[in-house]
Amino acid sequence: MLIKRVIFNDLKAHLPKKEISLIVGPRQSGKTTLMMLLREHVQSQGKRATTFNLDIESDRQFFGSQENLLRKITLELGQAGGYVFIDEIQRKEDAGLFLKGLYDMNLPYKFIVSGSGSLELKEKIHESLAGRKRIFKLNTLNFIEFTNYKTDYKYEQNLPEFFEVEKQKTQNLLEEYMSFGGYPRVVLEETVHEKRKIIAELYQSYLERDIAYLLGVQKTERFTALTRLMASQVGQLATVSEIANTLNINTATVNNYLWYMEKTFLLHKVTPYFKNMRKELTKTPVFYFYDLGMRNYALGAYGTPVSPSESGFLFQNFIYNLLREKVEDTSNQIHHWRTTDKAEVDFVLDKNKEIIPIEIKYRALHAPETTRSFQSFISAYHPARGTIVHLGEAMQKTINSTQTYFTNWSQFIFEEL
Repeated sequence: MLIKRVIFNDLKAHLPKKEISLIVGPRQSGKTTLMMLLREHVQSQGKRATTFNLDIESDRQFFGSQENLLRKITLELGQAGGYVFIDEIQRKEDAGLFLKGLYDMNLPYKFIVSGSGSLELKEKIHESLAGRKRIFKLNTLNFIEFTNYKTDYKYEQNLPEFFEVEKQKTQNLLEEYMSFGGYPRVVLEETVHEKRKIIAELYQSYLERDIAYLLGVQKTERFTALTRLMASQVGQLATVSEIANTLNINTATVNNYLWYMEKTFLLHKVTPYFKNMRKELTKTPVFYFYDLGMRNYALGAYGTPVSPSESGFLFQNFIYNLLREKVEDTSNQIHHWRTTDKAEVDFVLDKNKEIIPIEIKYRALHAPETTRSFQSFISAYHPARGTIVHLGEAMQKTINSTQTYFTNWSQFIFEEL
């Protein structure tokens, strides 16, 4: 059974548009499968389509020039138009300029293109295709996609009710997701042994085909060491000088590697929220992983029971990924908050005219309790509302004039912010 992806309907809706549909995301997040399904969709409507995969040498030969490719496309589709699917476009040098040239010929063909993170880095594709493309980000499975697949799509139309009624099953699904992550090939496998083999292959492929290529190096040991260290510090302050000292590498290299980790869909960086430069941290970020399974594998803890000391940070990473989805394609930003007096709030959602402090608790609260740190933020900023995400029931409490909502994590998934 194929896994349904939420983004599929957005891509279908974009097919009539002239703009290039550009699908980007981590390696093995499901881009090729999505392209196949889109091709089947257009062909089912009686339209013509052709596919090129630049991982295949016989396809690469047509990308020597735009004229060569156009002759091949015309041979396959004729001159009346059709759909051209190009997979793994990052294999093409100057991919952005190449696609720009094709687009500017005003051809009767719609281009649907996919590429990994290295595409954006090496080819400056955003500049080349300004005004000519729409980007669709395909991450690994989110929790809704994961749950729908795991329950055979039986509750697809009323998932909030499933979470509410089947609390133990929902908690079991959460723990499985936090242990193994959301890579489609991993989710499709049944045994821990097979899941571990696949995540190992994905991790090695990431190092060899993305990182070694981007950094222009053969050995990736220092990058691997940094990845492992970041996996052990999810949601904790990442001081570059301390990291450099720990790994015995210079700060410029640490900053460079962290930048590549962000751009290749491994890590997210969350910067501090501050107004008082004297009392609040202004520079030190925290990092979260795109995929929890990749984080666990990097730490050497894949497929093992999540320890109590780790579960809180993993859950925090899980909620961060939910928040990131909610702010996608908006101007809203997610920050963390720390003071010099050690007060901290996990997340601050900055909605321009409103800020919302958000605390994460991997336990069920039985009374509407808040930490001193949370109260400190409220005293400093007087937000209209705040949120505590936890494992228990919904509650409310007014702190000063701030309405604080205690929300069960499974219902938080569906809440508008």
